[in-house]
Parts: sequence; C-alpha cells; structure tokens
Amino acid sequence: MRNLQNFGANESLLKTQLIDKGDHHMRSNMKISRRRFIPLAGGALAAAAFSQQTRRTHGLPVGIQLYMVNADLTKDPAGTLKKLAEIGYSEVETAGFGKLSAAQFRDLLRDAGLRAPSAHLGFGMDDTDKLLDDAKTLGAEYAVSSMLAPKNEGAADFFKNLNSMSADDFRSVAAHANEIGQKTKAAGMQYAYHNHNIEFRDVGDGKTGYDILLEETDASVVKFELDCGWMKVGGKDPVEYLRRYGNRIAMLHAKDFKNITKPVTALFSADRPPSSELGRGSIDYKPIVEAGLKAGVKHIFVEQEGPFKEVSAMEAAEIDYRYLKPLLS
Repeated sequence: MRNLQNFGANESLLKTQLIDKGDHHMRSNMKISRRRFIPLAGGALAAAAFSQQTRRTHGLPVGIQLYMVNADLTKDPAGTLKKLAEIGYSEVETAGFGKLSAAQFRDLLRDAGLRAPSAHLGFGMDDTDKLLDDAKTLGAEYAVSSMLAPKNEGAADFFKNLNSMSADDFRSVAAHANEIGQKTKAAGMQYAYHNHNIEFRDVGDGKTGYDILLEETDASVVKFELDCGWMKVGGKDPVEYLRRYGNRIAMLHAKDFKNITKPVTALFSADRPPSSELGRGSIDYKPIVEAGLKAGVKHIFVEQEGPFKEVSAMEAAEIDYRYLKPLLS
C-alpha cells in the first residue's frame, strides 16, 4: 500500500508501498492618452475575468500520484514518465525518488514534459530540512506528508497505535504539522496534510481526528490534500468538506474503491473495500470535482491503491485519466 512508502525507504514497517509575455515593446512605443486608457483598462479587467472564468470552466490538468506506478517507475523511470505523458498526464506528485536524487528525478520529469507541483515526503522519519531541500530542487510548490505521527513518536509506536489514535494524539499531530508548516513556509513552499481513513473515526465529543486537525492547525501554514477515496471509506462526504473547508483544501486525490457499504476507519482492516479504477467503483467524482473547482483546489491527482489484479498499474492509469479528463474539461 502506498500510504506507508513516504516514511523512509529504510523502514522495515513500510508496505509495498503559459508564461505571461509582457508587451514591453508596445508600451515603449505607444503613448496612451487618458481617454484611450480607460477602455483599455476595462478590456484588461474583462480579460482577467475571462481568464478566471476559463479556469473555472476548464478546470485543472489531470495529475497522477506516482506511487501508483511505483513498480514500473523503479524498473524504468524515464520510460514510465514518458508513458504517463503519452497518456495525457501533465502533472505528477512524487512519492520518493527511487534510487535517483531529486535533481536527477527533476531532469527526467523535464525530459518527459511533466512537472511536479507537489511532493510527498517522509516528514517525521527523515531530516525536515533535507526533505525540503529536495522538494525545492524538484521545483515543488507543495510539500506533503503522506502520513504524520504525533510529535516525538517513533515509527514503531505510531504504526502500533495507528488505528486507535486518541483526540490527544491528533492534537499532537496538529502541533507537529504546525511546526513542519512553519519550516515549509520559510523554505518558500506550502505544507499540506494528506489523509487516509483513520482520521474519520470518532475520537470523542462527536469529533473525528480530521476535525481536530482542521481546528488545531494554523491555516496560514497548514493546508490539506483531501484523499477523497479514503474519506469515503471512512464514512464522510468529500463534497461536504469541500463546501465547509474549501479554503483549507489545496489539492485532491481521486481514488476509488468497490463496494463501499459501511465506514471503515482501520487502515489495515480486512473489511477495507477493494481498490478500483475511477468509474468502476463506488464513487461518483462529478460532484466532487465540481465542488473542488468551486472551492479553488489547485491540483487533482489520480491515485489507485494496489494490488492491481484486473489490469496493470499503467493500464489503470490510462483508465483513470480517461474518466477524470472530461470532468476537468
């Protein structure tokens, strides 16, 4: 499962884990009278409004979380990235760099015509400053924790207690996220917290762990990457959260599961529904994407949980792209 990969490759607990062009030459050769300036300014404002409307109606590029194709990426990094670009993807979100450095991975992305605006990093397992340096080298705008342990809790204890985290544990996670968020901001990027299903268990007083994270993190330094599939598995509605907390949610993961019939909030539960390609599972992403675009999310990444039994990961990536692209067009 991808959710543990970013805690560091050395952990035995891990699972399979248009640039604006200024019209300077025109401005230098034209004298604009006040009478001419007013309609020109009005035209500029109209163009800006049109640009915003175009973004709302045409949506966002389709991105992919690279952990989904991790096996292919490990065998053939350059070839895999080029195949993703051929499918139509223009953005990716990294989940480690395999045996490559951040600079080498950045160059492969450039050669494939891809960009990585977001990187999942092993916060809490590796040196934060080093992780942020890698993200900057990559050219990422967002530095994301795939999972985040409470402050000062080691990996072993975290995974042992993963499915029984208390309200105080989530408050400690929030404090940890605030610290990482401050460092990420100082490095010129934005930190975001990525969820699984464990955050949606009631931890007392009718609150979930996710509610506590929203309440106790600093909105100026902590944003959220909403994994819609895991939220649905946990029994909550992404559309509702996007309507209520859209200003906190910067990115989405589009992920599907088959046969979601009841809330499951334990990560490794045998009751967890099987993963699925988008459009072949239980989740209708049309209202979710609409709510996300209205809320102003910046990026949407396809991701599918393994194992891939019916189709290969690359075939699934193509199916997922074909499903999501029309919703963003």
